Amino acid sequence: MPDRADAADAVDRAWRTHWSPVLGLLIGQFGRPDLAEDALADAFVAAARRWPADGVPSSPGAWLLTAARRRVLDRLRAEAVHRRKEPLMVVDERTRALAAETTDPGAHVGDDRLRLVFACCHPALAPEARIALTLRFVAGLPTAEIARLLLVQEPTMAARLTRAKKRLAASGIPFATPPPERLDDRLDVVATVLYLVFTAAYHPTDEPDPLRTALGDEAIRLVRVLDGLLPGRPVVRALLALLLLQHSRRDARLDDTGALVLLPDQDRRRWHADEIAEGLAVLRSVRPSTGQAEEYRLQALVAAEHTTAPAADATRWTVVADLYGRLEDLTGSPVVRLARAVAVAEAEGPEAGLALLDGLDAALPTHHRVPSVRAELLARAGRPAEAAVSFRAALALVHNPVERRHLEGRLAATELTGGAAGPPGAARCPRGRPDGQP
Repeated sequence: MPDRADAADAVDRAWRTHWSPVLGLLIGQFGRPDLAEDALADAFVAAARRWPADGVPSSPGAWLLTAARRRVLDRLRAEAVHRRKEPLMVVDERTRALAAETTDPGAHVGDDRLRLVFACCHPALAPEARIALTLRFVAGLPTAEIARLLLVQEPTMAARLTRAKKRLAASGIPFATPPPERLDDRLDVVATVLYLVFTAAYHPTDEPDPLRTALGDEAIRLVRVLDGLLPGRPVVRALLALLLLQHSRRDARLDDTGALVLLPDQDRRRWHADEIAEGLAVLRSVRPSTGQAEEYRLQALVAAEHTTAPAADATRWTVVADLYGRLEDLTGSPVVRLARAVAVAEAEGPEAGLALLDGLDAALPTHHRVPSVRAELLARAGRPAEAAVSFRAALALVHNPVERRHLEGRLAATELTGGAAGPPGAARCPRGRPDGQP
């Protein structure tokens, strides 16, 4: 009798390993992302039911693909019969033809996962819908996590995903990789998606591995493939530099218990010097620009300031604050304002940082990072009672268990010590973008 725990682990591994590539194959074959996702979810349910009894197949990905393909064909057949427009025999012939189809109009994009990213980023969909669909289909992220990444409520994101799927199903939009001459039309959205996939890797989870560094590896791999496919694009080069510099610190971000280690407390000997060197070299190849390319370049310059400082107290905070000011001018983003407040507090003192937080509660009403940053700055300004109130406000908004434990520890320390100042940078930048990683 197969071990049920081993089978359950195999299903979990298969989800992480095979969800995206199998979904990409299904969408590429049938052009129906709504059916493909539902069928693959059904296949995983079947795997959870059958593998403990029958044993884990030698090729879990192939098993899932076969099971999901059968479910898509059953749905297509049922739809056609329901319309009563064709005889059953004709329907069966057409579904069999779909199953055997091997044409590959997206062969000019050699990577299956990147091909799916380009397909999801169809310009007929609203940009936010393209991003949400890609994060769902390519990274396999749940709706709640996509909502947190995009700073919206979960019901809003669920509705957005549903509308996008219905539009694709009803409009006849070709869900396929664009031809080579049209790849640049989707480049900015593709870059945004890869940026967010990387960000998702550093949202701590309550899983055995709180940080999904493999997802960060995959995001960087896809950016490298994209850079080879469309060489010399500033937005891609700047993004590659940013991700390399951020990813270089992955081994120092958590302690042995899985608790967050803030940037000033990280063991810099554990940072990957080769990746820092490569990131800096790529960054030097990117000239000042406009739009999204410049946004990534400025973020990469911030990351470079941190990764080249020999120690936390050697960080050039005035330079970091200036870079965030330029980034805020470019984007108008309240999340960037939050990061700038942290840098200004380091350069000029906590009261200067607190002044920049004015208005951010209304701009980011569900973002726990606003009250948590305020709490840290209040504690450093010698206002422990106000700091404790802000820590409690942050705890009321935080959903992630790893970050919740961190905030609970900071609240307890504030109440115990009466607001002893934290280390430089302890307020932390917001987690809504890669420049806000711990």
